[in-house]
Amino acid sequence: MRISSIAKSIVAGLAAGATATVTAVQDGVLDTGEGITIVLAMLGAWGITWAVPNKPSTPPHGPAGV
Repeated sequence: MRISSIAKSIVAGLAAGATATVTAVQDGVLDTGEGITIVLAMLGAWGITWAVPNKPSTPPHGPAGV
């Protein structure tokens, strides 16, 4: 299965943002600092995931490495 770098980074950013959001709203209030943390978590995940290349695919080997 081949996943593009764009799709991979979008999913990573959404996951990081969702995690930060859940943590931030546990007290029932979302303030400016928490909002900035959510945005930075998403941007950081997007940037890091975009920068790391996908593992190159290698053809599968038959039995005994043939």
